[in-house]
Formats: sequence, C-alpha cells, structure tokens
Amino acid sequence: MLQKIGDAFTSRKWLTYILFGALAFIFAAWGAYGVATLQFTSSTDAAKVNGETIPYTQVRQAWLQQQADWAQRFGGDMPAAVRTQLENQLLEQFIRDTLMAQHTRQLGYRVSDPELAEAVREEPAFQIEGKYSADVAKLRLQQAGITPEAYEDDLRQALRASQLQGGIRESDFLTAREAARIEALQNEEREIQYAVLPAARFASSATVDEKSIQAYYDEHKAEFLTPEFVHLQYAELDLSQVASQVQVADSDLHDFYDKHKSQYVVPERRRARHILIAVNKSRDDAAALKRADEVLAKLKAGVSFAALAKQYSDDSGSASQGGDLGWADRSTFVGPFADAVFSMKVDEIRGPVKSQYGYHIIQLEGIEPGKVKTFEEARAQIEPTVRHNEATDRFGDIQEQIQQQLDDGTPTLEGLAKSFGMKLGEIAQFDRGTGGAPLGNSRDLQDAVFSDPVLAEHRIGGPVLIGDDRIVLVRALDHHMPAPKPLAQVRDTIVAALRSERENAAAVAAAQAAVHKLESGATFEAVAHDLGVTAEPPHFVGRTDPSVPAQIRSVLFVSPKPSKGKPVFQAVALDSGGAALLAVTDVRNGAAPTDERTSVLQQQAVAYGTDAAGDYVEQLRLTAKVRKNLQAFEQ
Repeated sequence: MLQKIGDAFTSRKWLTYILFGALAFIFAAWGAYGVATLQFTSSTDAAKVNGETIPYTQVRQAWLQQQADWAQRFGGDMPAAVRTQLENQLLEQFIRDTLMAQHTRQLGYRVSDPELAEAVREEPAFQIEGKYSADVAKLRLQQAGITPEAYEDDLRQALRASQLQGGIRESDFLTAREAARIEALQNEEREIQYAVLPAARFASSATVDEKSIQAYYDEHKAEFLTPEFVHLQYAELDLSQVASQVQVADSDLHDFYDKHKSQYVVPERRRARHILIAVNKSRDDAAALKRADEVLAKLKAGVSFAALAKQYSDDSGSASQGGDLGWADRSTFVGPFADAVFSMKVDEIRGPVKSQYGYHIIQLEGIEPGKVKTFEEARAQIEPTVRHNEATDRFGDIQEQIQQQLDDGTPTLEGLAKSFGMKLGEIAQFDRGTGGAPLGNSRDLQDAVFSDPVLAEHRIGGPVLIGDDRIVLVRALDHHMPAPKPLAQVRDTIVAALRSERENAAAVAAAQAAVHKLESGATFEAVAHDLGVTAEPPHFVGRTDPSVPAQIRSVLFVSPKPSKGKPVFQAVALDSGGAALLAVTDVRNGAAPTDERTSVLQQQAVAYGTDAAGDYVEQLRLTAKVRKNLQAFEQ
C-alpha cells in the first residue's frame, strides 16, 4: 500500500530531521513501578516486556525530543531526582505501548488494507488544506526518517489498539440510578449572595522595610534569575543560495515538459453576456421568471442585449459592462449556467436559465478552444520548477555531506562554512526557550544548541533544518547558566509584591471577620456597607452560569449545603487579588433541556469507558514480566 512512497524515496534526498511528531502513544497512564536497573544481555535494551525487547535507540530519541522542554520549565538543568522520574515515566509509556501491541495480536485484532489506507489519508501531516497529498506523505515520511514499512507497522499497531480501546469504552454504560444522580448534580442550582473586596481598598502607606525586602529576595531567588544563554557562532545555508548556482539545461526542461504535459493544459474558454433577474426578498420565483420572459421578448424584438443588461440585470458586477463576463473556463460558473454556456453556439441567445441566484438570459459571443501549451509557452513555468527540484536535491546532498564530515572527524565550523558556501554569523545571547535573531527559536534548534555535545563536549551542533529551506550549524563560544539578578535590579518588583501580599492578606482578614458578623446575625447588606462594597442581591446560579466569577462559582458548588433558614457563609481569597464574601442561602434542582441532558450523560458514559480502558491497560502492566534499564538514557 505504501510501496509507492518507498519507491519515491530513491529519487529525492532531503533533510532527515523530524518535522512532525511520531505517532502518539496509545495510553499515557503513568505508574509508580519503581526504578530498576538490571543487567541485560545487550546494552542496547531499554526494557524487555514479556521477552520482547524495546531498543534503547527508540526511547533515547524520544527522551532527547522531550528533555529540552523539561529543562526550559526548570529554568536550566533538571534536578537529578526529577530527571530520573521523567525518564521512568517515558519508559513506562513504551512498555504500555508494547503490551498493547502484544495483547491485540494475541486476541486476533486485524486491520485490513483498506482501513489502513483510509487512516493514512486522514493523517493531518499528509494533507494540504484538508486534502490528502501523496507527495506530502512521501516528503513527510522521508523528512522524519521513517520507512514506509515502519510507518505501516506502527499505524496498524495503533489501529489495533484503538479497536480494543473503543470496544471497552463503548461497552460501558450508566445505570438509571447513576444517570439520575449525575443529572441532578449537573443541573443543581444554588442561591448565592456575594460581595468582592478589592485588594486596593486595603492599600497601606506603611513603608516596606529592608529586612522584609531581603528576606523576600532570599526566598524567591529562583524567580529573579537571568536566562540561560549561549554566545553562539553559526553557519547557515539556504535553498535560494543553492538555487542561484543551478544551471538548467534545455534537455532537462524538455524532459520535464514531456513528463508533465498534463499540467500545461489550457481549458476551453468562452465569452458570454448575461442578464440576471434575481429571486430575492422583494421578488419571488414566479415574479422573477415573468420579468425574465419579458426581457427575453424585448431581445427577440431587436433591443440591444447590452442596453437591456444595463437596464434590468441584478448582477451589479457585469450590468454596467452590458452583461459582459469576459473570457472564462467552465469552472468559473455555477452548474446550470456553465451547462448552458458550454453547450451554446456563438451568437446564440438562451434563457431563462435557472440557477441558485435567479433567472439568466445568456448570449454567447466567442469560443476559445482548449489546448496544451507548447514548450515555449510553458517554459517560463517549467524553468523555476526544474531549478527548484535540482536545488532541493543538491540541498539534501549537501546536508548529507556535512553530516558525513561531522561523523568522520572533527571539522571546524569555519572549514565547513568555506567548503559548502555557508554564511557565518554570531548571536551574542541565544536564550534557552526564546532563542535569538536571526535564527529564531525552533525546537530542533534549541535541542541542538543546548545539547551535551555542543555545551559539554564543545562539538558542532546540527545540521538543523529551520523552516523548509535553511540548514544551520552551531557552535557555543560561551555558556551562561541562570544566575540571580542583583537585589537592586529587582527591588521595585519585590516592594510591589510585598505590598500586594499585605493588601490581599488584609482583604482576606476583613472577609473572615465579616463571616463572624454574619454568623452572629448581622445582615449581608449591613456587613457589605461597613466594608464599603456593594453586595449582589441573592439569586440562583447553575454550575456554568457566567454571571458569577468562575472561582466564586467553584467555591459555591463545593460548599456545604445550607439548612433551612441557616445560610453558609465563606471568605474566599481570590486568585486575581483581594477577597470575596459569600452566602449560600438555598439549593434547588434545575431542569436541563432534553438534548443537553442527553449530551451530558453520553459524555459521562464515555468518561467511564475511558477509565475502564485505562484500568485494562493497568492490569496488563501489573501482570506483565518487565525488566527496565534506565542506564539506557545515559548511553
């Protein structure tokens, strides 16, 4: 099925960096199964699952793709314990993936070739504007370094697992009692009265002392770090440089033309005029047809078509031109109109012709037969295409030659740049996470710049593909780890943070004191007045009612239910600053529309089924014979 993709690989070399992610793992249920480092017969084993080996190269590649993102989240190097945990989690993903593949094979799940072909066509990475492209599929697989056979095997495995997962999910259901309970909870409404206490209302003119500033700085140094960055030297080559050096021979242009003549077909074009009598709010179909017949009668009586078009046509775009539509091929027009125009003879008048817009009266003025462009006519289109194809092949060859030199020895960046016509440059500060101009901050570039070979071993990183047309090599001239900014530089930020903390604490304290007053019998309105804020009147709200801030609504529906005549009062520290004072005064069951009720219950059933599918995989993991070798990550 994918053999044609494989055949195409031999005709086009390209960059081997992965441009799209590998197939998603089927299950992401993590498990704390301990970290075991065992002796394996081969150092290339990352794990063995029921006797089946997981090669370390697969796991190592996945880890390299992830570790740059994790390091960025930690602002530099990851703590050793966290790194070990993440490595173990990733390995567990591979283990579960392997277990599912084994289990579906044992159960006899199969994926037919038509099913596989349909899944390939639905892969977004193989599409352009939502439509499958065989050429894009070939290119994407080649760029990812995935053979058609490997992709086919992975996809079959994923589809088999999906069959099993889907069966488990769809077999789950809700009992009538569960459905009634879920419906009651989802549609419950609670009566609330609340007031917001802005932090600014509790601003203090008291100064923030130096001791507090120093203590805050010492406690939050990790928040005031300079970015990790590299003083970077780079060499780049873009496709346009290569293309400018390509000399295209006439024989190559003729060969391309002969193989792709179908691309240079000029379809038949026709020139027509029309008068549109529209069907609209002010003119129904019968009235429009009557008007069209009247105009047609005037044409037959000898009145000029152009004059009638200017007077009667509802097509504002062509009416002023006497109805002239210019030269156009069949695809320009809607179906019924196109059928009429392309079945008429020159000077023929036809109508009324019905379309979605109304009724047309048409006059055909000319026919320009379709043809295949001659080589000379198509040359201006052919030459840039052939030049680009040749440049692309050379671009891929250069990338491979650069990689070969890096693999075979220790070339200098300057030497590589000279050999392959690359431009040299420097970036004084290339930050982890944000990168630096003119190279940007692509993930592959970040991975290369902040990799151990570049930073620790002082080797050349790359080649890295940026976009579709630039190859970049990098070398670290200097590496700067994150460091605390001087206190003086962040003092104003700390003072503002301390003031904000105090204001928020004062707002919460005021709200808590107000709760005591309410519980002692004071009215909500009186307490709100003493605080200088406005109280919302009591009203019922649902779980998704946007009239109440989300955080307050969340607290409302986890609050204890009020007993009759005895509200529940709460003080809430708001994430956005300040506090809220609220009273829960009543609870009632709301009624959801039938379609909404059905949707909610279906979603819950799917959630139960998904949980069941996850439990199924967990059981496989618990009963499997697994050995793990986390030392594989260090190879």
